[in-house]
Amino acid sequence: MMIEHILLWVAALIFVSVISSKLSDRFAIPALLLFLVIGMLAGSEGIGGIYFDDAQLAKAIGIVALIFIIFSGGLDTNWKETRSIVFPGVILSTIGVLLTAVITGYFAMLILKFSFLEGMLLGSIVSSTDAAAVFSILRSKRISLRSPLKPLLEFESGSNDPMAVFLTIGFISLLTAKSADVAALIPKFIIDMGVGALTGYLLSGLIVSFISRLKLEYEGLYLALTISLVLLTYVIAVFLKGNGFLAVYIVGLMLGRAEFPNKKMIMRFHDGLAWLMQITMFVTLGLLVFPSRIVPLLGAGVLLTIILMIIARPLSVMLCLMPFKMELRKKIMIGWVGLRGSVPIILATFPFMAGIPQADTIFNVVFFVVIASVFVQGTSIPFVSKILKLDVPWAYRKSYPIEFEKIEGVDAELTDVLVPYDSKAVGERIGDLNIPEKCLIVLISRNEKFIIPSGSVILEGGDVLLVLASGKDLAALQKILANLK
Repeated sequence: MMIEHILLWVAALIFVSVISSKLSDRFAIPALLLFLVIGMLAGSEGIGGIYFDDAQLAKAIGIVALIFIIFSGGLDTNWKETRSIVFPGVILSTIGVLLTAVITGYFAMLILKFSFLEGMLLGSIVSSTDAAAVFSILRSKRISLRSPLKPLLEFESGSNDPMAVFLTIGFISLLTAKSADVAALIPKFIIDMGVGALTGYLLSGLIVSFISRLKLEYEGLYLALTISLVLLTYVIAVFLKGNGFLAVYIVGLMLGRAEFPNKKMIMRFHDGLAWLMQITMFVTLGLLVFPSRIVPLLGAGVLLTIILMIIARPLSVMLCLMPFKMELRKKIMIGWVGLRGSVPIILATFPFMAGIPQADTIFNVVFFVVIASVFVQGTSIPFVSKILKLDVPWAYRKSYPIEFEKIEGVDAELTDVLVPYDSKAVGERIGDLNIPEKCLIVLISRNEKFIIPSGSVILEGGDVLLVLASGKDLAALQKILANLK
């Protein structure tokens, strides 16, 4: 193909994928499912007729995409909400993934007549979850989940991919080795996770310090710099025999907590980059699949999907959360929202590279399981959350025509503050309130319009104040507004 034809196809597929996201919002269909379908339609057995069967290239694209998706997930994690659920989150993302892999793998042995190691390999591949799909569906319906479900699911899905990658590579190594000893995975696990976590933690401090001291003249160069640093983190961890994905996630998590120049711009850029990576990855994987090869495996795929949704995931969640005080309905919800996502399909390309005899069967079964899981669980999540009474209104954040970038030496944050309708401040002039001297009301949002504040402006109930203040001064203002009539 000429380069112009390739560019035409790339542009068309990305364009159609982006536009299809509107369908995702309107009909609560996970975007990743639409991206996969677009890839399949463009493939050799679809209307596009693009023949693509290069599993090695698909794996390479998937790994690069996954690096930036995982980094963005860590970067966007709200540590204030997450730190209280770190321990149960870590249990779910390690032991929970292992239990899911073992239970699913056992049934895969029975259904597909696989050997023990082949069954465990398939179970490992489908063991991780994708909460991003969950929250995109909930966002389209303008609902969220009660605490601590949202931060717990976000943390689990962001941190459980490294465990799935480790188990997949581990069982592939056992399958290709002359002597298979499952116990050999234990020291490998300690080294893999330990080195990956330590590498990510150490590099995160160096990266924050480096970005803060560099003082680049052009803001756009910070974006190029973070791309190189993310890739460098992954490579260093892998060279040190650690888990590169875990290292990247921890770097993202630590950078999300830190303050450094152009942080908001960098976060927005990596959010957009993560979406581009998802589109690229899902469309590529959609091109790779041949639907005609899935048809003979539909029966096995349906059974494994049911087992994964009804037995493996819920049982692993119940066992992992036994030591923690949590309502049964919340545990049921966590068990149900264990959607499979991009990682299982990417991992399903690994057996091809290792020459595993059942590689083709594994890939097609996994592809079907992911589609079925996303379709059934994804579309039912809003309904299930309402049945269990765990749904809450989606927290809508208003966009303002100004931004504030926190830098070193400035002890202040830009924060929304709502004026209660029954506050004693309603009807009062701003200048008459005993507002702390260093607490600055920057903007007022009232009835979808913005008002530039002055001392003579009279506050109304329902006003949203955009306030620049330190934590102490902000608390003082909130106390004034909370003084009810």
